This record gives sequence, C-alpha cells and structure tokens, in this order.
Amino acid sequence: MGNVPPPSDLPPSFWQASAPPFRDGRDGRVEGEWDVAIIGAGFTGLSAALAFAKAGASVAVLEAGEVVGEASGRNGGQCNSGTAHDFGALVSAYGIDDARTFYNAHRSAVDTVERIARNEGIECGFRRCGRAKLAAKPQHFAKLEAAYDLLREHVDADVSLVTPERISDEIDADGFYGALVQETSAQLHPARFGRGLAGAAAAKGAVIYEHAPVEGMARNASGWSLTTPRGTLSARQVLVATGGASPQSPFGWFRRRIVSVGSFAIATEPLPTELTDRMFPTGRNYVTSRIIGNYFRLAEGNRLIFGGRARFTLSDPASDIKSGRILEKTMRTMFPALADTRIEHCWGGTIDLTADRLPRAGEHDGMFYAMGYSGHGVQMATHMGEAMARVMGGDASANPFASLSWPAIPGHLGKPWFLPMVGAWYRVQDMLH
Repeated sequence: MGNVPPPSDLPPSFWQASAPPFRDGRDGRVEGEWDVAIIGAGFTGLSAALAFAKAGASVAVLEAGEVVGEASGRNGGQCNSGTAHDFGALVSAYGIDDARTFYNAHRSAVDTVERIARNEGIECGFRRCGRAKLAAKPQHFAKLEAAYDLLREHVDADVSLVTPERISDEIDADGFYGALVQETSAQLHPARFGRGLAGAAAAKGAVIYEHAPVEGMARNASGWSLTTPRGTLSARQVLVATGGASPQSPFGWFRRRIVSVGSFAIATEPLPTELTDRMFPTGRNYVTSRIIGNYFRLAEGNRLIFGGRARFTLSDPASDIKSGRILEKTMRTMFPALADTRIEHCWGGTIDLTADRLPRAGEHDGMFYAMGYSGHGVQMATHMGEAMARVMGGDASANPFASLSWPAIPGHLGKPWFLPMVGAWYRVQDMLH
C-alpha cells in the first residue's frame, strides 16, 4: 500500500468508532484445506464468504488488518445508484447495450445491499433516501438536464430533476443551481453493515482470520497454497478482494491497474433538529458536480458527514488532518450556519480507481478477483462479492463486467507518483468548466 500505514495506525472513522466490534474471528494458526480462500475482509470478501458459506462451501477469509478496516469502513456511508460516468459518455464509449448493463449493475447493487441487510437481520440504518447531484455552476445544470433525458429514455425511470428556482426545496445552501435526483439511492452505517456481514458469514460457517496478511502464494496439487505470518492453508479456488490495499507482491498485476486515491471526511457534533430540517429538508445523500467535488449526508444523531478528495494524496494521519482542515473550511463556506459547529471526527481512506472508472472482475492466472469500484464500493463491492461467488461456482453470466479488458496503466508500478499532477489538472478543469 505504498507508504500508507497499516490500518491500526490510522484513526478510526466515525463509522468504525460507533459500531459494535466483530468478535467472531478465528484465533490460532492459519491452516487446513478449503474450497475457497478469500483475500480481504471488506464488503467484497465478506459478501462472497456469506454466499459461499450459504451454498455449503468451506471458506476461509484472510484479512491483513481488521474486518472492514479499510475502505469498507472509511467511506461516506452513501449507497448510490448510478455509475461514476454520465450515461451519455457510457453510451458513446461502449454502446447502448453495454451502457445499460453497467448502469443496471449499479442500480441492482443497492437492491443487493438492502436484501442482505434484511435477510441477515443486520441493523445498519439502511434507508432509501435518494441521491441529489447538485449543479455547482449554472452550466452544469444543462448537463444534468441532458443526463436526465437520456436516463429516462433508456435505463432509469426513477430519476427526477430539481430546477434552479426550486433548489431551496432540496437544500438550504448557496452556490447550487439545480439537481439531478436518483430516487433509488440509499444510505446506511457502513461499519455496522460490514461487521454484521462478517458475523452473518461466520454464523454460516465461514472462518475469518484477522491480522493474517497473505505474503506468498503458490500452486499446489489441490489448487493454491497461501502463506501468512500465522501459518499456511490450501484452497481449491482463490478470490482476491483487496483492491489497492494489495501488497506489491504477490499481487503486483492488480496494483499496476489500480490507482489508489485518498478520500477524506469529517463529522460534526450533533446538530439541532430544527437546523438540519431547514438545511436538508429531503434528507438525501448529496454530491456536487465539480470534478474535485464534495459528498455529504446526515448520520444518526444529526451529525453531518462531509467528505471529498480535499488533497490528491494517500491517507495517513498527517494527511488526514490537513485534508480535514480543508474540508472544514469548505463546509463552513457552503453552510454559513455551521460557522461555530465543532468537528468531532476526521479520517481518511482510499478509493480504488480504474483508468475508465468502471469496476473490474474476472480471472487472472487462475486467481479470481473483483475490485476497482471507483467511489461506488459500498454497493458495488457487496454486489460483486456475491456475483463472483456465482461465477466461481460456474455461472459466468453473473459478472456484468466480463466484457471489459484491463490493460496496465502506463508508467504505473503501484505507487501513484502522478497524483499531484492529476490533482492540478482537475483543479484547472473545475475552474474552466
């Protein structure tokens, strides 16, 4: 993970600090023979583990740190429909059929999260609230109008448009000029969901080893041998579910195809209900239309979670603090009523981007994988973990991204040395457009 400290060295997110701990990890040595070994105990790995265990397979999960210790527990708590792209851009790049497939996978992923939370009795505050993409400039609203027309015509009837003159019905903040709302989007407490998912998988028979980083892999007679500091196990199949957290070896192939970017967030003290009712009358998830934009929502206790890529760098304790100060200034400018509000939590995490910002899932050199969710991991990781369990069971049609090739990013060997230049370019684009 480059120079990012191990998970235990990063301060917990608001979510991690306010969720019951996971206590069902396996102590003792890593050993035995398994049908499936899963590397990574985030949403991808845990969702896959639950699916495999329910199907009767023996499954071991190997996690370098703690359950949902990385991106799955360090995000903004939004579970949104829709892709990272404008739908028209997807159509132009891939054609209408593939564009529909990719978009519908993102919509279905929210349904998957809801179904798992309901069926497994996971108390995580899942709520269908809708997501509002807020036009940060007048010209951005014209783009949202065009996106609305395309979505309604081709793929999603559950979208609506908030005109500039009605924006105060959606949010009480200066500087926004209308919004596109995806009604099926949801929010949840991600750490409660993730730790609940881990508990559900363990209850069905999955064995979860925390603090067991995979240091080596080798083929053997039955499939794979995986070595950790706590011992070695054998597995017939392997699912790599680590994303950018993969160490350089033995997962360098994946690192050359993933760009890990820091994403940072702050959480306020509890806010008065009369204030939040006025500021956020619809209680949605919110994102802004700038390239280097912000995302925010209310959490339990009326805390505002406010995040974004404040700095183009990786997360570490010093970077988290610097980024938190930038976010605090942005939040107070956007919402003057919060000028004296206390910030009680500040944290950072990692978003794993692919070059085209579409997820990747499939098989490489005998290893199955799913990763690269590009800011949509809460829903897509959960969805793709379950999907890859089906793929590994023989149902190739379960992978909506099987048609995508995945070339290495030129000049990228694992450490994203180019992030400052990318950030500078995006800032210029935000000023010009």
